[in-house]
Amino acid sequence: MLALGIDTSNYATSISVIDYEKKQVVLNEKHFLTVKQGECGLRQQDAVFGHIKNLIEVLELVHSKFDLSDVQAVGVSVKPTNEENSYMPCFLVGKVISQAIKVVKNIPVIETTHQDGHLNSALFYLNNEELYNKKIIVFHVSGGTTDMILVEKGKIKDTVGSSLDLFAGQAVDRLGVKLGFSFPAGVYVSKMAAACDEKFSPKVSVKGLNCNLSGLENQCDKLIQQGYNNEYICKYCLSFIAKTLLKMAQNARELYGDLPIVFAGGVMSSDIIREIILKKLNNSYFVEALFSQDNAIGVAAVAARKVIYG
Repeated sequence: MLALGIDTSNYATSISVIDYEKKQVVLNEKHFLTVKQGECGLRQQDAVFGHIKNLIEVLELVHSKFDLSDVQAVGVSVKPTNEENSYMPCFLVGKVISQAIKVVKNIPVIETTHQDGHLNSALFYLNNEELYNKKIIVFHVSGGTTDMILVEKGKIKDTVGSSLDLFAGQAVDRLGVKLGFSFPAGVYVSKMAAACDEKFSPKVSVKGLNCNLSGLENQCDKLIQQGYNNEYICKYCLSFIAKTLLKMAQNARELYGDLPIVFAGGVMSSDIIREIILKKLNNSYFVEALFSQDNAIGVAAVAARKVIYG
């Protein structure tokens, strides 16, 4: 079946169409919100306005490339996470568009969360039904979360670990902006880091299943002041994040046993982070960048599974 996904996060306006049975991404359009040079993010009213402008362009692109008449369900992220107090106005833009489509086409609209979207995007890519049917651990690591989540039968059951201060994506973006890159800066930081051959063994701050990352920002600031080159600093940053997540995962294995661990979210598209973790952590899964970064693929997958399986 064909499902349409809409995601209006604080980073990007995304629309995707997937063929769920064939496990194909039929169409994926994403426009980043415009952030002024030197700034790390947007106020919510600016994000809402940005999505409205972006959606006009994105919907025109979608219409020029694909006939939506065959779409059988619409998925839309309406808040960041499943937490009770989770709320961001920018997601209301996607909700409004989805309801308009529902009225015009009379097809089901399935509301979900941005975090569920990242989870289901990863599972859609992995195409492993066993992972849907068993208990797994999922890391959702992005600009707004550094969460370790227990998932069972494709549904989030509990957040068991997190960063207690700075999120990993925030650390990456703040470093990138300080180095002169545009926001969001993850792709530039990753590119710089790939040019460095240095190996790092940073002392990370992990207690149980939680971590602290504010020290990483301070350490990167010191490296900048000491005159290290961008490649060195960027790789140090990503290595620190990788070692932090690895320690959290190892602690989780001690508590929950050898559950499969899936790494999702924009920060997890880093090759450096993937390499460091996979060398030390068996029974773990990463996905291609397209399915890690902000997109509406997973949101569409949530809608498709809901219609197919109820």
